[in-house]
Amino acid sequence: MANNIMGRSGSLNNGFLKPDAFGQHMISLISNLCFAMFVIGVIVFTILAATYQPEDPFLKNSEAASALLITTSNATFAVDESVVKTGEDFVATQNGQTTPVELKSISKSEVEAVVATVAEDAPVSCDSGDAEIDCSENEILAAIMKYCMENFQDIKFYRFGKPVRGSNASSCDVSWRFKPKEGPKANVMYKDYRRFYLARSRPFCNYTVVGAGEWHSGKNVRRKKQKQAGYEPDRLKNLPEAVPVVGETVNDSLPQVKSESSFSKGKYLMYSRGGDYCKPMSQYLWSFLCALGEAQYLNRTFVMDLEVCLSGNNNPGHGDEPGKDFRFYFDFEHLKESASVIDQAQFWQDWNQWQKQDGLTLTMVDDVRTTPVMLKETMDTLIWRRFGEVEPDNYWYRVCEGETENVIQRPWHLIWKSRRLMEIVSAISTKLNWDFDSVHIVRGDKVQNVDLWPNLDHDTSSDVLLEKLKYRIDEGRDLYIATNEADTSFFDPLRKSYKLHFLNDFSDLWAENSEWYNETVAASWGKPVEFDGYMRVEVDTEVFYRGKRQIETFGDLTKDCKDGVGTCSS
Repeated sequence: MANNIMGRSGSLNNGFLKPDAFGQHMISLISNLCFAMFVIGVIVFTILAATYQPEDPFLKNSEAASALLITTSNATFAVDESVVKTGEDFVATQNGQTTPVELKSISKSEVEAVVATVAEDAPVSCDSGDAEIDCSENEILAAIMKYCMENFQDIKFYRFGKPVRGSNASSCDVSWRFKPKEGPKANVMYKDYRRFYLARSRPFCNYTVVGAGEWHSGKNVRRKKQKQAGYEPDRLKNLPEAVPVVGETVNDSLPQVKSESSFSKGKYLMYSRGGDYCKPMSQYLWSFLCALGEAQYLNRTFVMDLEVCLSGNNNPGHGDEPGKDFRFYFDFEHLKESASVIDQAQFWQDWNQWQKQDGLTLTMVDDVRTTPVMLKETMDTLIWRRFGEVEPDNYWYRVCEGETENVIQRPWHLIWKSRRLMEIVSAISTKLNWDFDSVHIVRGDKVQNVDLWPNLDHDTSSDVLLEKLKYRIDEGRDLYIATNEADTSFFDPLRKSYKLHFLNDFSDLWAENSEWYNETVAASWGKPVEFDGYMRVEVDTEVFYRGKRQIETFGDLTKDCKDGVGTCSS
């Protein structure tokens, strides 16, 4: 019996693992499981890495997109709807990489080399010091370049144009392209042109600049937009097309159809007015970019309504104002040169003339759920998206929602701010010699609401401001104040320490007979254009950004939150 028991015991031991063997088996099993999970993880990661595309910040829902398009600074003035960001506010994208466009400017040593070279070729003596000055002489340009380098030390020069005769025999007009040495990083180039007064000394024919006019005084080179001979290093001769040049002559005339055949062979996309009309500028632009993106996806010319309705949110003290012109807020010249667009009025004129004769066809789309992909194979001459009256189903941007977000790329780089408005920004900055500091003071209705902004009134009072600014800005500096405070005399106590400047101090730049006024009147067929609230905020904000030191209200001057108690992000 003992043998039988021992035999059964042996069978039991053969059916179950010993403790040591069991531990080894579990370790092996866990190792294999971990390895399998690692392999699966590698496979999943590889698939994601191969298919992942970085999220386009402009492919978001409308609420997030609007927040992105609006500047994140506190330059909000009377309302929280500020200036919409446009293409030049972002760095250029090259070969899929986002990099700033930065060019090395003309150095002082390069100018000195030019001066030395022309000096070698100058005559040994000069017996006609009172003779008329020939502005085309190389010595003239060299003398002016040297003068600019010595007297305009807060800007970087990139090219000088060829001098032309000024108002008399001793003056020459010259233009140049430049950027401020300090300030915003946006890819914007500026152009100025001034009148220089020169004299020659005897016995040597040395040209000396004895004085220079103010911003844009050299009007004889104003209209010559084409690049002329002058001085520009080889490395600067191919300025990237992505860089807007503020100061060039603006040509925002409406594009014309060259011929009947070119019109009839074209393919077009048009949007009728929807719920976006009279909405804030951020929503309008977000929707407009959707429409323009669909036109590019379908390889069609976008039929564009240039009439803009300015929302009362963008124009404090006013209601919604239809009848505004797109060209006075955005750079239409850049848009028409970079994309295929046609004015809606011109389009209908040509359509009515040639539609029956050439058999032009039309597809009408009444549902935003009809996606661009569904329309890709449509061969009709015109695709006309019509929008009803029910909001938000009649918003243009609804076309680009859902799966379409992965198809339509909003071409934000095609939209730049109006160069006419940016010209005013450049003029103000130049009058301040590009050497000023800036502070933004938000008051207005907010100081009355102590429940949301309990400290704002005290923190932005003139006496407290003076005390706070003395630790941030050197005494005697030029100080530009961007503010929604209607009565600027409120800030008079600051004048004991600073040279104060406000937007209205430069109202001559948009007043009757100013460059801006005359050009906008000409573009609007003789009708005067109002320098409205949105334009004021845009100019005020952009000048603020060009200050060497920039101090905001929220985060700098007060602990109150921009959007009221409990809304601070940090």
